[in-house]
Amino acid sequence: MSLGGDSGPGIVHSLLCHRQGGDSEAFARRAIQSLLRKLKEKRDELDALVAAVTSGGAQPGQCVTVQRTLDGRLQVAGRKGFPHVIYARLWRWPDLHKNELKPARFCQFAFDLKCDSVCVNPYHYERVGTPGGGLSIPRTVSPPCPVKQERVHECVVPMELPELGGETPGCPHRALPPRVPPRSCPELPQATPQDPQAHPERPPAQNGYPKPPQHGPPMLQPPVSTHPGPEFWCSIAYFEQDVQVGEIFKVPSSCPSVVVDGYVDPSGGARFCLGQLSNVQRCAASERARLHIGRGVQLERRGEGDVWMRCRSEHAVFVQSFYLDREAGRAPGDAVHKVYPGAHVKVFDLRQCHRQMQQQAATAQAAATAQAAAVAGTIPGAGSVGGIAPAIGLSVAAGLGVDDLRRLCLVRLSFVKGWGPDYPRASITCTPCWIEVHLHRALQLLDHVLHALPDAHA
Repeated sequence: MSLGGDSGPGIVHSLLCHRQGGDSEAFARRAIQSLLRKLKEKRDELDALVAAVTSGGAQPGQCVTVQRTLDGRLQVAGRKGFPHVIYARLWRWPDLHKNELKPARFCQFAFDLKCDSVCVNPYHYERVGTPGGGLSIPRTVSPPCPVKQERVHECVVPMELPELGGETPGCPHRALPPRVPPRSCPELPQATPQDPQAHPERPPAQNGYPKPPQHGPPMLQPPVSTHPGPEFWCSIAYFEQDVQVGEIFKVPSSCPSVVVDGYVDPSGGARFCLGQLSNVQRCAASERARLHIGRGVQLERRGEGDVWMRCRSEHAVFVQSFYLDREAGRAPGDAVHKVYPGAHVKVFDLRQCHRQMQQQAATAQAAATAQAAAVAGTIPGAGSVGGIAPAIGLSVAAGLGVDDLRRLCLVRLSFVKGWGPDYPRASITCTPCWIEVHLHRALQLLDHVLHALPDAHA
């Protein structure tokens, strides 16, 4: 799996998504940045690290090595520690003691081997009990397994972009069958159906270990809207370059999960099979890319309208998501996010979308009113002037239209091929095959927001 043209900040963000708590985010970020600098000339090892962390160990890959120091310790952010322990704490066990690690049999540069290089791949180590401590922790690392053995873990690489049941999102699981954890997945407390917070938005604080007890009942957020939900929670349009192919596929609200794959079953239901769709104008690039869609992606609605995506394909998918833009600290619509095979990531947050549409709609409304006043020369204030010049300054905000707000309610993703500044394709309409997901609950809320705006000309 090659990282291609992924940017350093994008990889840092992706790996930071998987930290398991313990140390501060600032320390974790500096530790990751320090490691990436050491792997700058070792692209294969960097690829292996990203694959191991983002797949939750499903693809442990090769050793990821750093130079051994004289005392064996590494200094990160003014703090010294053994390198394999630092990164095992970061991505697997926040409460790990340095004496609780032993290397997996297949690790060639384990710390204990005293080689000139030290492997820091967290999935090349097992946690064991401390001598005399009575602690016995089951093996959680398996030998390297085929890529096709699909498991999931929360990750995303912005470049610049669960299985149904009661499992915890931060814990890797096989894509099929549901509710059956793989051998390498530690037992986690199962959420009860009555718990509306059964699926947290971020990985658990400790991978495979219970969170510290919380004092008092959990805080339950009220619904974004009490208005009855729509009949269909999303609709999916499939495109090849700039041409829509086939009819729009609608997913009923009674079916919270849908798979979009490259196969040919025409029966619909919870599967949208792109392989069955014909296009007399299909180009060779689309033909080739369609061969690699495979198991595709799974989209799942959670709660009132949040959406999670799992990449079930053996090839990465590329996602345009305002939620991921915000998580990556990017401007809305400014990034394309690469999601690796086996990865599981949240791509849409209804509450955030609702706040954003309210803010943008109100800003546009105020700008339109102020623009009209500027043209009329009636803007109040000591430094104000009338005429066209102030109106030009307000035109950008005032020009925000319904289509701009509607884009907040969409998620777009391209199979196999990416687009943007790191690729020869400038926009998603230049990619061989892609889908656009319209989220109906968000569109319903946008309709309410627009109806609630006062008439600017009243």
